[in-house]
Amino acid sequence: MSYTVEKIGGTSMSAFDAVLDNIFLKPTNPYGRIFVVSAYSGMTDALLECKRTGKPGIYQMIAKRDEHWQDAIHELEQRMLMINENLFADPMSRIRADKFIRSRLSEAVNCVNNILETCQYGQFSLRHYLPQIREFLSSIGEAHSAYNTTLKLKTLGINARFVDLSGWSEQTRGQLDEVIERAFADIDVTRELPIVTGYAYCDQGLMKSYDRGYSEMTFSRIAVLTDASQAIIHKEYHLSSADPRVVGPEKVRPLGLTNFDVADQLANLGMEAIHPNAAAGLRKKGIELRVKNTFEPDHPGTLISNHHQPEANKVEIIAGRNKVFALHMFDQSMVGNVDNASYELMEIIAEAKVHLVGKEMNANSMTYFLSGTSDNLNHVLYKAEKRYPNASISGKMVALISAIGASINTNLALGKGMQSLMEAGVNPMAAHSSMRNVNVQFVVEDGDYNSAICALHQALISQNTSVKTDDKVKAA
Repeated sequence: MSYTVEKIGGTSMSAFDAVLDNIFLKPTNPYGRIFVVSAYSGMTDALLECKRTGKPGIYQMIAKRDEHWQDAIHELEQRMLMINENLFADPMSRIRADKFIRSRLSEAVNCVNNILETCQYGQFSLRHYLPQIREFLSSIGEAHSAYNTTLKLKTLGINARFVDLSGWSEQTRGQLDEVIERAFADIDVTRELPIVTGYAYCDQGLMKSYDRGYSEMTFSRIAVLTDASQAIIHKEYHLSSADPRVVGPEKVRPLGLTNFDVADQLANLGMEAIHPNAAAGLRKKGIELRVKNTFEPDHPGTLISNHHQPEANKVEIIAGRNKVFALHMFDQSMVGNVDNASYELMEIIAEAKVHLVGKEMNANSMTYFLSGTSDNLNHVLYKAEKRYPNASISGKMVALISAIGASINTNLALGKGMQSLMEAGVNPMAAHSSMRNVNVQFVVEDGDYNSAICALHQALISQNTSVKTDDKVKAA
């Protein structure tokens, strides 16, 4: 039987009425699908830390031995119970949903208290337990949303099945693939609708390996291992030619068709269509990925495929990332020893657990573009200054913006982009084109992020132009 594996994002899950009408109940036959659900919007931020601002969540409070972490758990419980209240009009279903999440949170509190008590003894260190604490805390959000979804669908007469991969109360071991294969060994998608937790407990640790991209890895491996005909991601917006919140929803357009190469470029900027490691499995297996808008169920969305034949020299999307930390090091004595300095700086960056977005270098200077929390970025700067006391080292916040397409003339796109930025009053700090003809990147002041996105989108996409190799501009 042909079937799909589908993932629903956290913001969409928070608009559950739309998810119910537009996704679960949309087809006449609800079966022949497997759903992987994310936690409701904001829940994983509260459990771990805010992905955007780095504001500490429960995990960070525990790591810092903040005695108010139990108060934070209580606040989270109230938020989860409020979601249950809005979701279930039936008192019995509400009681079951409340009992489930209260039990999970109570067990989590007991577990953490036991660990903290153990770590009062000198032979035990909290640092050694933190990875496991982060793993099981992250699973709570997905368990909450998956259980609720299953319960809600059952009240509507759908044979939904809660597939809890979190290993919460089971002594399961094995790699991710083994965990998934065991869970699906007796599932019949022709008669059941599996609702799967985005987090899966496994030996390698999904949080340790993929951090906040773990649900996409679960989704991808399920699609690959069960031989799905297509993988689908439901988001609150289309995969569009630019961020509609910046350019305006009336000016952007869905990509429609693209390939995994473009998806990888987006992932590097944090504008994830899908985590690159998750995309790799789909690409190797030949499974197409469709990104759909939850609120426009009849729109086909964007299909990401190995077989996409791109239109020559067409810029498909303007994507960017602000609040990027540019770490610049200049040292006259670096000439001839750039490799050694580069290796040592990469070790510092890896140790600080910040994300490397890009890199520039010449004979005696290097610039690393990094994203992460303020504390971690400051740690990188401090370690670099300590390691190279004779070098001139500086750091500042910038924005990186890329014009991306599956096959573009990057030199001409670079020239047209530079011109549009200058005309918009944006002075680029740096720019370069890719030899692979996939993207052109501009570095601008952080405060110029929105203006630069709008200018590049207007010049390279809104005018429906594609830069031709004969230096002529032709309507797409």
